[in-house]
Amino acid sequence: MIPHFPHETVVPAHLKDLPLARYTPRSRLVVGAHEVERASLPVVDAHIHLGRWLSEDGGWVVPDVGALLAMMDELNIRGMVNLDGRWGTELDENLARYDHAHPGRFATFCHVDWRELATPGFEERIAAGIRRAAETGAVGLKVWKDLGLQLRDHADTLVMVDDPRLDTLWATAGEVGLPIWIHTADPVAFFDPIDEHNERLELLLARPDWSFADERFPSFERLVQALENAVARHPGTTFVGVHMGCYPENLQWVGRMLDTYPNFHVDIAARIAELGRQPRATTELILRHPDRVLFGTDEIPPDRASYRRHFRFLETADEGFPHSDQDPPLMGRWAISGLDLPRDVLAKVYTDNALRLVPRLAS
Repeated sequence: MIPHFPHETVVPAHLKDLPLARYTPRSRLVVGAHEVERASLPVVDAHIHLGRWLSEDGGWVVPDVGALLAMMDELNIRGMVNLDGRWGTELDENLARYDHAHPGRFATFCHVDWRELATPGFEERIAAGIRRAAETGAVGLKVWKDLGLQLRDHADTLVMVDDPRLDTLWATAGEVGLPIWIHTADPVAFFDPIDEHNERLELLLARPDWSFADERFPSFERLVQALENAVARHPGTTFVGVHMGCYPENLQWVGRMLDTYPNFHVDIAARIAELGRQPRATTELILRHPDRVLFGTDEIPPDRASYRRHFRFLETADEGFPHSDQDPPLMGRWAISGLDLPRDVLAKVYTDNALRLVPRLAS
């Protein structure tokens, strides 16, 4: 638009080539803001890390369990699913520190010891390992994205989620009652070229090692197809596609998976940036499948501010609020809007669905 009166404005020289990383605009929208200090209903965080697997120094991610419990009570979090149990002694120590010491507040999942892939005949060995973990007290199985992107067998062949040799593993998990929380692939933009069209360019410039735009890796489409193949072949095994079904950028795909496979569920962990920029589609999906969506945060360690942001996202109709405390927000330079879920649906997402899949937390 041409100004009503012509005049000359001098742009400061230092702004003419301003790096993107230094561009941090402040929104001028005036919209309602409803901070949610405490969840309106009891919450189960079905995707959290409490062990030592992902810590930088090899110590417990949460050094003080008492302080964690106090924070949980403050925020109305009744329980947590700890995805860091691993196997063997590590599983024993996670169970002792959380599940056994604080019954009903924590439920620990095991992992597969993928080192078994280095020797032929691993199919039965990894299945036996899952049986042992269930007998020890693990209540679920966590499968990370290294399956499909990194893990190779004794012949140096990349092992995919739908590798027939893993059918015994997925079937065994179903037989012993371990639901599988599975993370395959990553944000779609991580598979796109690192160029001016990539919506995660800023993040990938900071972390180029997060890019999978390389012929060494399968395509994003191949990875999610492998996930669907495994879910389809094992209707007796419960799968939770974490991070909104591993494909939050395409809720039509997620909805089709939920429509097609009764054994498939999703959580929202670490994906409100994606879901909050498509609030109508997200709400429609949750209302269509209220029994199949779980609350989770994927925070390391658990964080008050993050919980309150998630509560605001699910409980209010607020618009245009940040999805992160980062400035600039590396996970996307956009704001999000809340879903304002009905109370009965909120109860299922917050708690009921997790308690059904992880009954230890119902005790």
